[in-house]
Amino acid sequence: MALCEATVNSEQQDWSWSPEAEEKTSLLQSPASHSRKREGGTPAYGAVFIVVNAALGAGLLNFPYAFFVAGGVVAGIVLQLCLVLFIIAGLVILAYCSQVSSKTTYQEVVRAACGQVIGTICDILIAVYTFGTCIAFLIIIGDQLDKIVGALMHTPEGDSSVNGHWYNDRKFTISVTSLLVILPLSIPKEIGFQKYASTLSVLGTWYVTIIVIVKYILPDQGIHTGDIPTSPSSWMAVFNAIPTICFGFQCHVSSVPVFSSMERPGLQRWGWVVTAAVVICLFVYTGTGVCGFLTFGSSVNVDVLLSYPSTDISVTIARASITLCVVTSYPILHFCGRSVIEGLWVRYMGEDVDLSRERRRRLLQTLVWFFLTLVLALFIPDIGKVISVIGGLAACFILVFPGLCLIEAKLAEIQHVDSSSWWASVLCGIFMVCAGAFIFGQSTVNSIYQDLRN
Repeated sequence: MALCEATVNSEQQDWSWSPEAEEKTSLLQSPASHSRKREGGTPAYGAVFIVVNAALGAGLLNFPYAFFVAGGVVAGIVLQLCLVLFIIAGLVILAYCSQVSSKTTYQEVVRAACGQVIGTICDILIAVYTFGTCIAFLIIIGDQLDKIVGALMHTPEGDSSVNGHWYNDRKFTISVTSLLVILPLSIPKEIGFQKYASTLSVLGTWYVTIIVIVKYILPDQGIHTGDIPTSPSSWMAVFNAIPTICFGFQCHVSSVPVFSSMERPGLQRWGWVVTAAVVICLFVYTGTGVCGFLTFGSSVNVDVLLSYPSTDISVTIARASITLCVVTSYPILHFCGRSVIEGLWVRYMGEDVDLSRERRRRLLQTLVWFFLTLVLALFIPDIGKVISVIGGLAACFILVFPGLCLIEAKLAEIQHVDSSSWWASVLCGIFMVCAGAFIFGQSTVNSIYQDLRN
């Protein structure tokens, strides 16, 4: 789900303008020259860990509710398995296009394969996606701190005597945490000092998974389990669970620089890497989704940790872990979005990368970004509303753009049009584009409809 810092253009030449025709001709290069071992490159096992780290995140909290929306354990697992095939295919397609175009970031690969217009749309959607994810992070902070404060004060479950206190107000806890911790971490130009945040994030999500599984096996007496559906209420209900799954497995924007940094960036080797990484994520998400759903049934909260009592110490530690994860992940996501905006500004405004101007723009971009996400987080009640929107955008990164890249790459090989594999690849690309566009449209329309209805 998360975006790594390597996904963003960092050099002036990366922002330079190049004609569309010249960018597309790079797809005719042979990928064979990129298969040599690179000194100091990332080994395969390291690449697996990085991809897992990029995928696992705060979206984990929404999976039990997604299983409930999908209509039960069987429907949720089948839906995940179907999407996993396209998730792996998209990662391999991006690696192929990165190899033949010699580009090292997601947006550069899309720009090289599909031209300036699609490349610019991709840049904008990355900025919107990271912006929405930052809002979701702030909402999670408010939700978890509310429960943590209740546990520290030994407040009985259901006791609202402290809810009126200023220190326990959700808006206060989000604002203070954001201003004192997140904003200072978001201002610097580089975020290399956050290199340990990724490890903390992975460990935090694994701990949450362990707690959810243990609480299902050894349930507390105070937990109320609602009805447990075994089939979807309607066929549309299944589609409503897809944005959460896409949001959880979205690691595609980060995958291109990971592939480019490998010591032997071959497609077969990369295929094994992403398969192993996605399978690990599948077990984590499925374990959390199944056990969380079976524990609470229809009474499960959009954020599964909110369903547990505030007095449970082990769950309180899980809340603290996930809070630490999102606090350290927000600056990384903000850095990615800010860098894309800066790249667009330099590319289309034609400004030189002057240090003084860059510093002023960076400060202005950071402040505008931060306060907009803070204000929206204060008035959006739960992460489900945000995930339903950015989950649709995640489908674009997983399906639409890789599908377009595959189509363009194969059209560049038009001399092999008689090959059955050529037609299979083109049809696969068309299906991915259509499926991704449908998921994006359906999730966006459904989100707007639910907001108007409520």
